[in-house]
Amino acid sequence: MKKSILFFAIFALVISVSAQNKKEVKVTEKAKATFAKLYPNVKEVKWGKEGEEEFEAEFKLNETAISVVIDAEGNLKETETEISKLELPKGVNEFIAKNHKGWSITETAKIIDEKGNVSFEVQITNNKNKSEQEDLMFTKDGKPIVGKDLKPEKEEKDEKEEEEND
Repeated sequence: MKKSILFFAIFALVISVSAQNKKEVKVTEKAKATFAKLYPNVKEVKWGKEGEEEFEAEFKLNETAISVVIDAEGNLKETETEISKLELPKGVNEFIAKNHKGWSITETAKIIDEKGNVSFEVQITNNKNKSEQEDLMFTKDGKPIVGKDLKPEKEEKDEKEEEEND
């Protein structure tokens, strides 16, 4: 019996250590250096992988949640900053009220990409089923962004109509 307990304890410890090692992300020195230059006063940062070649650093600055994406060469690709619902551009709340009845805004963020383009990410939650959530993207003007190419919904529809007419 003692051998079984000892074996189980050692097995659990090995599994625990193995799981922890898998979560560690090897961040390049260039990515770390870029982060340190951008945010020299931030000491607590959680690093993760973003795609194959990029790293995401999550941290808090003045009680605001921020994440930055930096590639292996140290180039800043994107900054995502938590914002209040009141900071969303006009049109976002109207779009959600019209197209997602029974859903509530639960998280909001402003995203600035490497070229300075601004967009907004909004997480909505189904009021009847809290585990059902969806992320929506909007332009700086509050227009919904759809599809892989992240074009505003109206522009995408117009392009499809043009293709059909050709």
